[in-house]
Amino acid sequence: MPKEFLYRGIKIEELKKLEIREFSKYLPSRRRRSVLRQYNEIQKFLNECLKKQTAGKPIRTHKRKMMILPLMVGMRIEIHNGKDFLPVEIKPEMIGHLLGEFSFTRKKVAHSAPGIGATRSSSSLSVK
Repeated sequence: MPKEFLYRGIKIEELKKLEIREFSKYLPSRRRRSVLRQYNEIQKFLNECLKKQTAGKPIRTHKRKMMILPLMVGMRIEIHNGKDFLPVEIKPEMIGHLLGEFSFTRKKVAHSAPGIGATRSSSSLSVK
């Protein structure tokens, strides 16, 4: 049997019933402060998400500093990483984190062999 997810000792179903200001009481202090300051912006974002979700349209956003709330669990949000939108499935373990934490802005650098003339010894090698 899978283990039931709890956030600070509260089940996800109960968290979804809470209003944003009530949920903020369970967040750490810095996150609580940012949620309370962004209250209106969060409300608009959630309303847009619900409208787009019911219409079947993808939810796309540039708001990387948006807090993940219990109401967002189960949504598929495409987050901008500076170049394109990366799809992210919101899971209960992501509650309290920022959207930008799950859409990386940098890729892994994979270097190949050095080119001709890059080092002193490579200048004597043949071009073929």
